[in-house]
Amino acid sequence: MTAAGTGLRDVDVAGDPAYRITIGPGLLDDGARLTSALRGRHALIVSDSNVAPLYADRLEAMLRSARPNLSIARFELPAGEHEKTLSRFGDCLDALARLGATRDACVFALGGGVVGDLAGFAASCWMRGIDIVQVPTTLLAMVDSSVGGKTAVDLPAGKNLVGAFHPPRAVVADTAMLRTLPDRELRAGLAEVVKYGAIFDAGFLEWLEANRVALLERDDAALAEAIARSCRYKADVVARDPFERGERALLNFGHTFGHAIEAEQGYAGSADGLNHGEAVAVGMVLAARLSARLGLAPRADAERLQHLLTAFGLPVEVPAGLSPDALLARMRLDKKAAADGLRFILWDGAGQARVVAGVDEAQVLAVLATPSDPSPL
Repeated sequence: MTAAGTGLRDVDVAGDPAYRITIGPGLLDDGARLTSALRGRHALIVSDSNVAPLYADRLEAMLRSARPNLSIARFELPAGEHEKTLSRFGDCLDALARLGATRDACVFALGGGVVGDLAGFAASCWMRGIDIVQVPTTLLAMVDSSVGGKTAVDLPAGKNLVGAFHPPRAVVADTAMLRTLPDRELRAGLAEVVKYGAIFDAGFLEWLEANRVALLERDDAALAEAIARSCRYKADVVARDPFERGERALLNFGHTFGHAIEAEQGYAGSADGLNHGEAVAVGMVLAARLSARLGLAPRADAERLQHLLTAFGLPVEVPAGLSPDALLARMRLDKKAAADGLRFILWDGAGQARVVAGVDEAQVLAVLATPSDPSPL
């Protein structure tokens, strides 16, 4: 829904607890909205070295203006996926301890997916669970990690292996912050936007094809529409399956391959490898090609998906130097693996995803070996 007369869009997520995602420009300067979920007198702002210099002072100023008696502290971690560790998680808990945070305290996660995941996990564990408000600053976080309550940190063995389900009290997505987002990070977020069309709505893929230029040029209306629609798709499935015991697993389309690439690269991210959105883009193409190889979906749909991702400036093949056997070994440890072998989110064609268990590893290796081979399967 759209809040009449404000230019803002609200998406309500049902469940226990229910919460609201608010999307639109200028929300970082709305102290009343930011503090509406606060129940106590302690707030910890968690951010990273890229985002904090841009927005942490403004957020703290808005919180203090709306709640003058609020006790506020900050925890800033270095930027990058490689910082989403148990050690940094412990540092965040130490910051809550220094603040003297009580059980009605609130964490404000100001940043992208790394900050949101780590801060959310810390909030889930401090005194067995305190509130968190997600203030995502990247497109990827706005449409994915800030919604649904999945929190985690990485281990050397794999991505997001330690975590908890901990829904936020609110999500406040100020689209004006996307104006400072590097082009590469914008494209990475668009990968997750494409995912929603791929698994739920072929018509949304058509909309993305038609609005590609507007999205890349950061048109406010196009971005708001893409974010709101993505959040609605995710909100609907999260409400039906809050703990990922069924259809919520569909949201992992492309992630089994993508997480393996990230882990094998040591979560190098923008430094020496693919970031999360880029890895998911590659993973979606591989999942679509695996679906075609297994006879589940037309090859033409995989080619269309690859073309759209390429048009958004995203990678669509496994980075050079990564061994298919090593990637397969990573997948065996993935959270989506089961007793009957590898489980993948595959599709029957655009907008029609499903879980497929017991996938033949030889087929997976074949796809990994020639991820962008244009020859017939």
